[in-house]
Amino acid sequence: MKFFGRLSQSRRISHVFLPLITFVVFLSIWYTYAKLHYDNPVQRRNALPYPHEIVTDGFLPLNDKVNGLQPILGYMWPTVKVTLLGLVIAVALGVLVAILMNFSKGIEKSLFPYAVILQTVPILAITPLLTELFGEELGVRLVVTVLVALFPVITNTLFGLQSTDRALHDLFTLNHANRWTRLTKLELPSAMPSLMTGIRIASGSAVIGSVVADFFFAKGEKGIGYYIRTRQQQSIQRPEMFAGTIMASLFGILMFIVIGWITSRAIRNWHDSNLAHRPSSFKVVRTLKRKS
Repeated sequence: MKFFGRLSQSRRISHVFLPLITFVVFLSIWYTYAKLHYDNPVQRRNALPYPHEIVTDGFLPLNDKVNGLQPILGYMWPTVKVTLLGLVIAVALGVLVAILMNFSKGIEKSLFPYAVILQTVPILAITPLLTELFGEELGVRLVVTVLVALFPVITNTLFGLQSTDRALHDLFTLNHANRWTRLTKLELPSAMPSLMTGIRIASGSAVIGSVVADFFFAKGEKGIGYYIRTRQQQSIQRPEMFAGTIMASLFGILMFIVIGWITSRAIRNWHDSNLAHRPSSFKVVRTLKRKS
């Protein structure tokens, strides 16, 4: 017992110690690079500032309304709103499109190529078209966010819907279940793990989309992308630029963690039953009995 206790304690220490060593090595390389390039006025504009300058100049001026944490949070709020609203729209639209494609192979063949095209077309290439269609304020930023986040929701939801156990489909057929009952009581619950995976991927994409939109659409409420773009133009404001970038990254990490928590809550019944993310036959039979 003492041996296993020591082994468990050693593993816990390694889980903390090894990432800490990696972080120290990373900071050492960063400081070395900054010493060689950032101290050179000619190379400063395109170089990494010292990490401590990002903290002191980028975050710590708490009461400064021009630089520091206060303006960063102010610029973050529009980005947060666009990200959340765009993600909700992408999830609703993606699930609807996946359901339609699951209903008919003809619909799937008609819509799926265009979903792939939306994923592969560079947003920067269609920026003038988007500006012409939706202006340069909230509408176009939402469109960019939705376009970036939509594809993972469609593909993962469609995969989940089409991966439902055929035996359970036969059970529903034997009980003369209609198409709506089959969708709501069998296919959607079975697709829930895949859908939540798609939402987790889309959450990170939505953050990227909203920040990219802030870069190129400056009218209306200005987000963190605008803050980063304006700070990168002068070498003296490089720490502020990296502070804004770090804040946007932290927001993306927070989104991933929150969606991950929601995912674990939404599909915990699949994990608890140890049925590889599929609804139990007992629950299906009970549902059909209540339906009949």
